[in-house]
Amino acid sequence: MAEIIRMPRMSDTMTEGVIVAWHKQVGDIVKSGDLLAEVETDKATMELESYNNGTLLHIGVAVGSAVPVDGVLAVIGKQGEAFESLLKDGPLPTQEANTTAATTPVDNSETSTPTPAATATPATASTTIDVTTMPEVVLMPRMSDTMTEGVIADWHKQIGDSVKSGDLLAEVETDKATMELESYVAGTLLYIGVPKGGKVPVNQLLAIIGDASKIDVAAVVAAASSSNITTTDTTTTTTVQAEPTAIPQAAATVATTPAPTVQEPVQLTNGKIKASPLAKRIAQEKGIDLHTILGSGDGGRIIKHDIDNYTPAIATAATAATTTPAITPAAATVTLQGTEGYTDVPNSQMRKTIAKRLSESMYTAPHFYLKIAVNMNNAIAARAAMNAVSPVKISFQDMMIKACAMALKQHPAVNSSWMGDYIRTYSHIHIGSAVAVEDGLIVPVFKHADAKSLSQIAAEANDLYTKAKTKKLQPAEFTGNTFTISNLGMMDIEEFTAIINPPDSAILAVGKISEVVVKDGDGFGVHNILKLTLSCDHRLVDGAVGAKFLGTLKGFLENPVTMLV
Repeated sequence: MAEIIRMPRMSDTMTEGVIVAWHKQVGDIVKSGDLLAEVETDKATMELESYNNGTLLHIGVAVGSAVPVDGVLAVIGKQGEAFESLLKDGPLPTQEANTTAATTPVDNSETSTPTPAATATPATASTTIDVTTMPEVVLMPRMSDTMTEGVIADWHKQIGDSVKSGDLLAEVETDKATMELESYVAGTLLYIGVPKGGKVPVNQLLAIIGDASKIDVAAVVAAASSSNITTTDTTTTTTVQAEPTAIPQAAATVATTPAPTVQEPVQLTNGKIKASPLAKRIAQEKGIDLHTILGSGDGGRIIKHDIDNYTPAIATAATAATTTPAITPAAATVTLQGTEGYTDVPNSQMRKTIAKRLSESMYTAPHFYLKIAVNMNNAIAARAAMNAVSPVKISFQDMMIKACAMALKQHPAVNSSWMGDYIRTYSHIHIGSAVAVEDGLIVPVFKHADAKSLSQIAAEANDLYTKAKTKKLQPAEFTGNTFTISNLGMMDIEEFTAIINPPDSAILAVGKISEVVVKDGDGFGVHNILKLTLSCDHRLVDGAVGAKFLGTLKGFLENPVTMLV
């Protein structure tokens, strides 16, 4: 009897999986233990084995598509056996039917040149084509657990190029990082659904790869036209409206000469130019100053195209626009003319996700805050002694990660998540450490931090923080946190409160170590004091639970040797 193969739950936090590759095709003989497919989860890419014997009768999901846990993946049974009745929601289009529709003979004059989506004429066949089951159709994959759309940073293949499985198709900017999109099929690139800089929702049409004589591109595009793929013209992202405003002065009038109207490079508040890693590398190789480049990417971001089309004339104009205008003194009174204006920069994918997740956290989880002061005299001395023998430099943040992990072992109620109808308490301890990057904030995760030595945590921190700042983190490296630390001590912040990072039940805000005069025996002494603030979700962490956790954490930090026992 035919049986349905469903998407298994391959990790504790998995809600869906993305099909990376199928290792069996419809009609193949399958034995128990055979590799059916590769599935990308929120933690890793894993192999899906068959527990059934028979013939693969149906594949319900195309490569690159996301499937919820328990969703239909395939059907295995006897050769020629009817299986449609097993699909309770109605028969899904079979791969055989899709292949028939996709290989219907068409006029070569219509398929020799890919038809853009804007001019595609809906064909009758589009009503019967399910693009999600066509291996020739490339959809936007979900590259992180919070990703809803991606921005095409660059295309590495053009229409008409030959593509092999594993070739780099494009670079996609997600809410977490800029990642490479590889092809899982071989053929000719027949269609590109969105230009560089365009936005594409997850599971929407990106490209079509195959044999031009066997695929009706117009029909496939028409079938996917309801996907609402949106593109953004990012060539003009800055709008400034200004009118002279007379500012009265007491003694004299100064007339300023208006500067040339030239779009300036968009910079972040920390003074760094907003540019893709590839653009930075090419600019460095060519000796080009990024301050003179006008970015055409999302939010004024400088991309490879801008470097390739760089001309010194634009650089000269941009420099002239920033020079101080000449001031011409008048005979008697002087009027200073100023301008009013503003700059609108579209939000990056990362900034959108930060806004969405933290807004939901703040207004869904009832926050309350607990503060404690820690004497760091012993921690400072212990760190100096450990760094004298450690192969890598141990930071105070490394000690904080270790101390929190040890404290969570004693207070598992803090190492938990609110799941609506129940509370999930984790047996593993994964510490997230928030890192500021150009576009916002990302949280690399130290897996099983309680089982690692301080030198192991320090070495891992160097690797993770470098990847975070260069947008090289992989999904498995920024997901799965059970507790989070946010440290602003290096920015001279004494204390602050942080918003809980879902799905955690708490987050620790760490300030700077300050020298404070305190009563010491019969006199007074100077001690190094660190202020900590624990933000708690009151749905599952009560005040007493949070206070006990902070007390244990304080004990580890004030006597670091206890962490090593």
